[in-house]
Amino acid sequence: MKQVGWLTERALVGVAATLVVLGLFVYLCRPRKSGSVHEAVLDTVRRLSQAAPELRNGLTEQAADQATANLLAMLKCVAVGISDGDGRLLSWDGAANEHYVDLVDKIDESIRLGHRAHLQHENLQCRRRGSCPMRQAVIVPLITDGQVEGALIVVGGVDSKRLLPAADEVARFLCIQLELAKLDESKQALAQAETRALRAQISPHFIYNTLNTISSLIRTDPEQSRELLQDFAAFTRYSFRSSGLFATLADELSNIDRYLTIECARYGERLSVRLRIAPEVQSVVVPFLVLQPLVENAVRHGIAKKPGGGTVSVFAHDNGNEALITVEDDGVGMDADRLFEDLRDAHKTGSHVGVGNINHRMRQVFGDDYALMVETAPGAGMKITLRVPKFFPGVRPDLPDFSVDPDDDGA
Repeated sequence: MKQVGWLTERALVGVAATLVVLGLFVYLCRPRKSGSVHEAVLDTVRRLSQAAPELRNGLTEQAADQATANLLAMLKCVAVGISDGDGRLLSWDGAANEHYVDLVDKIDESIRLGHRAHLQHENLQCRRRGSCPMRQAVIVPLITDGQVEGALIVVGGVDSKRLLPAADEVARFLCIQLELAKLDESKQALAQAETRALRAQISPHFIYNTLNTISSLIRTDPEQSRELLQDFAAFTRYSFRSSGLFATLADELSNIDRYLTIECARYGERLSVRLRIAPEVQSVVVPFLVLQPLVENAVRHGIAKKPGGGTVSVFAHDNGNEALITVEDDGVGMDADRLFEDLRDAHKTGSHVGVGNINHRMRQVFGDDYALMVETAPGAGMKITLRVPKFFPGVRPDLPDFSVDPDDDGA
């Protein structure tokens, strides 16, 4: 994910550089009147900022319509058009519409060869030689990651050499926005893949043992068996949901409560649980499934391996602008140096996948300052602390309510 962050930063720097170039271009093209330079730069930045947002969702007709309207006003040319990678026109704003058919072959050529094409009006058959607003047209392919995504068409009303560099710079700006769209898509896909990996860590043995526990209680304690079946159904429905990357801490803790209820039924007196949650932090938003792997790790690798069992504790309390969440066990523990060495590349090597994936996701979402804090030693159990900001840009819950109706038999 460092690579994604680096690419995003590079693209943003490219946007800033393009804005500067276009600002200078407007500066050089405008008359040198008092105050005109400042106004030209501001107008360019404003028009580009208005053309950009929809492009972050990819090259669609809606995005092209928004872009062409603002680019036409910024360039003060005759017309601006955008086509897709197959040469199909997505949007056209301005005049000289009748000459679009004369540009089709040049658009196809530009897309096919990946090179800029230039067409002079004098080489066209036109019935309005003296009154036609078009004097030249430039077609620039929109290339991202070596693939032509579309083409920018700029129609000029004067024979000016400045139209070529202007079209090139605008096309570069559009390409940067399309690159950002691809990076956003890749980041989203990676986050979803990591969530699927966490789901895969829900052990088949846990599912088998849970069903076995429920089965053994059907005759001896049918009411408890029914309640465990409801908890298991709610746990799996929440854990294997198909959408959403974030959840409230309250939702995560509800799922943890179900998980620990099931494990307590299995381990009996060997497993004790302590939960202490401050009400004011329950609305804090966290990455989906951020706690379950840590609690499962405490049960499976901490308590289950300790003769006589032990206690798993989950605490969450307010800490100013953050919530502090702690998952702790008094189990067998492990060598801290070995754990930290494994966690550094856990998302690549597969070591301690649950803990390593959570550490990677916390850093990915909130930054390196929010890496897990782990305290452990052989025979001394393990304590894992998460710092979660109460508010963070782009982080919001997107889960439906997975609560279970008490009268629902889980069928």
